[in-house]
Amino acid sequence: MKKIKAFFLTKSVGLYINFLSYVAPSKAFQMAYVFFSNPRSGRLQHESLPKILDASDRETLELNDHTIQTYRWSGNETVVLLMHGWESNSSRWEKLLPLLLKTGHTIIAVDSPAHGLSSGKEFNVPLYASFAELVIQKYQPKHIIGHSMGGITAIYHQHYYSNPGLEKMVLLGAPSDFSIILDNYLKLLSLNNKIKKAFYHYTKERFQIDIDDFSGQEFLKTSPTEGMIVHDTEDTVVLFEEAKKLASAWKSATLIPTNGLGHSLHDEEVNQKIVAFLLEA
Repeated sequence: MKKIKAFFLTKSVGLYINFLSYVAPSKAFQMAYVFFSNPRSGRLQHESLPKILDASDRETLELNDHTIQTYRWSGNETVVLLMHGWESNSSRWEKLLPLLLKTGHTIIAVDSPAHGLSSGKEFNVPLYASFAELVIQKYQPKHIIGHSMGGITAIYHQHYYSNPGLEKMVLLGAPSDFSIILDNYLKLLSLNNKIKKAFYHYTKERFQIDIDDFSGQEFLKTSPTEGMIVHDTEDTVVLFEEAKKLASAWKSATLIPTNGLGHSLHDEEVNQKIVAFLLEA
């Protein structure tokens, strides 16, 4: 029953936005963009942090009007940066963290824009990448692990900012092409072509990039960074085809398919493989 109600509510919103696109196009796009970029979950409260995060050394960084929440588990000079995905936060690493801590490395996790304890209402990849750049400049990680939108943000960051100290990158359930993400959203709400064109125009004007050019597959073609791509063949959030695109272009990466783990990829064996990859000489 809940799924049926959610379906009709989603389609009703899309119908209203489509109507507005003819009588008030600016308002229609603004509404469509808010639904697309404002997460509905993933926030944390200072007074009720998960134990794994409460045990960390926390630091808040500032970038323009934003505050960026970081969590640090101190170790040796090798730094691993963890980047979570959409409607999540740094607690998503709870099962992986104990294994990472055993390596003796310093572990840094960051809450993305509008998630966890970081500020803002809007999430987008370029903004998340600017958060990551501030953290990377401060901590100089040799390894990055990114889940879902955190993964594509890590790819975009390396392409746009180019961190020469990055040695290894792990992508978990990460998409390749932003056009796929947008098309899925447009289909979900059954939005018309006027709204699609508005997204393309807005992205070009604000971020100076064409949506069709925003492709992890293209960004990774010349990447010398060693990579590990983990993706479930039954992932319904980000289809397995996206992982195959990334693997086909990223010559120094290995694709590890799983079955039955879904988009979250929370699994002891996967976590052990991630740690083994990071420890390889």
